[in-house]
Amino acid sequence: MALTLSDLIEQARLAARSVMEYGEGLINPTVRLGITGLSRAGKTVFITALVHGLVRSGRFPVFEALSEGRIARARLAPQPDDAVPRFDYESHVQALVADRVWPESTRQISELRLVIEYQSRSGAMRELTLDMVDYPGEWLLDLPLLSKSFETWSAETLELSRRAPRAQLAKPWLAHLATLDVTGQAEEGAAIDAARLFTEYLAACRQERYGMTMLPPGRFLMPGDLAGSPALTFAPLDVAPNDAPPAGSLWAMMRRRYEAYKDFVVRPFFRDHFARLDRQIVLIDALAAFNAGPEAVSELQDTFRSLLDCFEAGRRNFLSALLRPRADRILFAATKADHLHHTSHDRLEAILRRMVERAIARAYVAGADVDVIALAAVRATREAQVRRGGAALPCIVGVPMPDGDSAGGNRNGPDGKMLDRMTEVAVFPGELPSDPEALFAPGAAPFRGLAAARAEEADFRFVAFRPPPLETTGDGVPALPHIRLDRALQFLIGDRLT
Repeated sequence: MALTLSDLIEQARLAARSVMEYGEGLINPTVRLGITGLSRAGKTVFITALVHGLVRSGRFPVFEALSEGRIARARLAPQPDDAVPRFDYESHVQALVADRVWPESTRQISELRLVIEYQSRSGAMRELTLDMVDYPGEWLLDLPLLSKSFETWSAETLELSRRAPRAQLAKPWLAHLATLDVTGQAEEGAAIDAARLFTEYLAACRQERYGMTMLPPGRFLMPGDLAGSPALTFAPLDVAPNDAPPAGSLWAMMRRRYEAYKDFVVRPFFRDHFARLDRQIVLIDALAAFNAGPEAVSELQDTFRSLLDCFEAGRRNFLSALLRPRADRILFAATKADHLHHTSHDRLEAILRRMVERAIARAYVAGADVDVIALAAVRATREAQVRRGGAALPCIVGVPMPDGDSAGGNRNGPDGKMLDRMTEVAVFPGELPSDPEALFAPGAAPFRGLAAARAEEADFRFVAFRPPPLETTGDGVPALPHIRLDRALQFLIGDRLT
């Protein structure tokens, strides 16, 4: 698609700011770390646990700068972007540590600045500023819209809606769509009804039972202060991809609002936030997709492919800063590894690597690093052996959430009995296949994991465990238990602390 004058002006502004930030980074080294993931992937918990572990010298043996004693201290500092909400670390850590409930999910972009005072390997004392940018992964999925016309997006969305299991969920919206005269006079009521039914369809696709992930436009499910605005009052239409709409028609109005959505929502997010990231971690609740079945797994893989087109991966130097900042490290992390026994962690990483193999190949050519990891930023379970029928089953043990709805859990344990939410329960989490291809094969059976086991009542929800009590390190410092959070830190910023 040819660049417009506004595109060229925007690129010039971005290049000028990039050069300025690059120069500032030479004096005050700064890493802008993007933390994203689709709804319920664990972004808020990840940032809270990361900051808590650094400011309190937590148990991070793989994070070399801390385990070697070279970090003097880490402290929070005022964030640099006055127009961006601050990540509410204090409230989130209160929820995790004191109340032992999971904090509220990410609904908008936020930032937090952490200054790390450390000793380099040469012995000199230095500082690294870590700016963490937390944003919904649904917004990231909007970036490919910048290169698509309204007609192309409509055709792709309609084609996707006719596949199983979406076809059943899309019936009310598609039935309404069939009644619209797209070349007739634009009517606000028709646009409102179409947008409402389309949004209800997207919300139904996101239910745990179906686990669909390709659901742009992202603000339809997270409207914020845009709720009810014309920029969110449009929907795909069944129109010819190469035709032009008649003036004053419903088609022309929908196209105009689609372009307004890109101009007022997507482009500012790209320019002001995404394009400025140095490094990125993408958190994925892969277990939810495995639980929902092969269609959800296949769609998650397609979502990855769309995400990867958003990243401009490569080494950052003066020339790349002039043209566009580029993330030189991207980490894909499968979260909630504590919902599996450790014997399945390597299998979870192998499946994730299978999903992002294209990203790894592209990043290698560009000179960037991409890695995958299975982690739990806060480990809510422990492991135990339970004997059943003479066999020892590897289980996980945790305290269920009081209400069972904070993290999508259910009220019944794996044996169908009501959980009292006051004591620990042991659950056999199932096993992931040793061959990743087994999850991608047509007709593959869903991975039930911690879902209810009764065959006649297929329940696709996980048991929701409460956050754990603090553990104490060897130095007597209270710390949140985790799985491989230190390995993630080492990959993301370890090289900047040498």
